[in-house]
Amino acid sequence: MLPKSLKPKRTKTPEQALTALMRLAARGEKSSGDALRLMQNWGVEPAARQGVLQKLIDHKFIDDNRYAEAFVRDKMRFSGWGAFKLRAALRNKGISPEIVNEVLSALDHGDMSDRLRERLERKMHSLKYASRYELKTKLMRYGASLGYDFESVGDVVDALISDIEE
Repeated sequence: MLPKSLKPKRTKTPEQALTALMRLAARGEKSSGDALRLMQNWGVEPAARQGVLQKLIDHKFIDDNRYAEAFVRDKMRFSGWGAFKLRAALRNKGISPEIVNEVLSALDHGDMSDRLRERLERKMHSLKYASRYELKTKLMRYGASLGYDFESVGDVVDALISDIEE
């Protein structure tokens, strides 16, 4: 058996790529960046990629706005991500900055703060710490890794620590 790097790449024609992407997009949301990456991996000629992508967009199989809204909703609800991490992930998915700004501006900041507090409370119960300072540092680092801004994380962490001391 050949190693993965030496295996010949299986190429697809633009028509085969269109059919495969229609099938994939019908099962779950895909972004235009996802479609372009898949076509590149399949060896579709660069000139044909935009035509295939345009057909997918015209037939409503791919809609970056719809994808971004679903992505943000799912990552907030299930993973507890903040705005910074969401923005970076959408950028990596090839979503335009205008769509990213539009989707993130529609977020409910009160809901995000509640989710942050919930995630930090859950994390706090699993942490081992020797001092108040160590607890605060670990919670701040965790909140920042979720993609929340430093000020919001600091406010929630301070409130959680003051609740413990009372």
